[in-house]
Amino acid sequence: MTEVIKIVNDIKSRNFKPIYFLCGEETYYIDRISELIEETVLTEDEKAFNQVVMYGRDTSVEEVVSTAKRFPMMADYQVVIVKEAQNLTKTFEKFEAYASHPQPTTILVFAYRDKPDGRKKIFKTLKDKGVWFESKKLYENQIPEWIVKVLKSSNYGIQPKAAAMLAEFLGTDLAKINNELEKLKIVFPAGHVFTPNNIEENIGFSKDYNVFELKSALANRNQEKAYSIIHHFALNPKDNPMILITGQMFSFFSQLLQFHGLKDKSKGNVAKALAINPFFVDEILIAGRNFPMRKVSQIVEVIRDIDVKSKGVGSGSMNEGDMLKEMVYKIFN
Repeated sequence: MTEVIKIVNDIKSRNFKPIYFLCGEETYYIDRISELIEETVLTEDEKAFNQVVMYGRDTSVEEVVSTAKRFPMMADYQVVIVKEAQNLTKTFEKFEAYASHPQPTTILVFAYRDKPDGRKKIFKTLKDKGVWFESKKLYENQIPEWIVKVLKSSNYGIQPKAAAMLAEFLGTDLAKINNELEKLKIVFPAGHVFTPNNIEENIGFSKDYNVFELKSALANRNQEKAYSIIHHFALNPKDNPMILITGQMFSFFSQLLQFHGLKDKSKGNVAKALAINPFFVDEILIAGRNFPMRKVSQIVEVIRDIDVKSKGVGSGSMNEGDMLKEMVYKIFN
């Protein structure tokens, strides 16, 4: 986020560059920076003659270059934004001449929603002549921290469990997560610290029946709670996709397997080695006591088998509810 903050601050300070190449598989920051340039550089009156939005699938390199070479009309700059620029990949080398000597009064923005081949000369030139920003997808274990930082930047807080619930429910799509955070900020005043109850009441995510609570029940060998959660999942399959449940279970027990292999099992080292929030280390420590390494290895194989069955291989007449019950039974026994 440090790189993003610098780019945003430069734009707000009107310290513009002639070319912005925004690329990567995570489109959230690509869209946010593009929108900021679109909203910031020109006044509303100036935009009519000096702001052009083009789409890679509907244009050509020649047309983009021709537009970029124009001079602004009654303004200091013209802004040219090329959305879905990855659709120009096959002919992108043709930008080389312009990229080497860009028009100083044009701000050319490429929203390239993919990972480019950095070995090509054109991309090396773009790095040298303008702002190059690659937006990489975050791993699942990085999402709660991202949520905390985003909320903190707008004077909100969130409890670790609530952040984990959001991450589990919404996945790694930052735009989707941000939309939900914006909804929460409408309901609650600045300075509020979001709780699991807030998430349940405003996003429709049960604080008691979710994968997060299932992991906790399994870690503590709380069979009654685990089966209660599984029963709820079986009754609400659309809200609890099998692939999400098995994926989260596999991730948890794989971390537990990694934990057993650590020589240093201090909380700080466990959090670092497993790349998890320190808040969740106690759960790993408890699970480590309840499930020895050999049993964890067996559980990982059980989850793999259930995952295969959930995809229709060797499942017979079993439905998803039956598979989940089998998985939990084999974890405990």
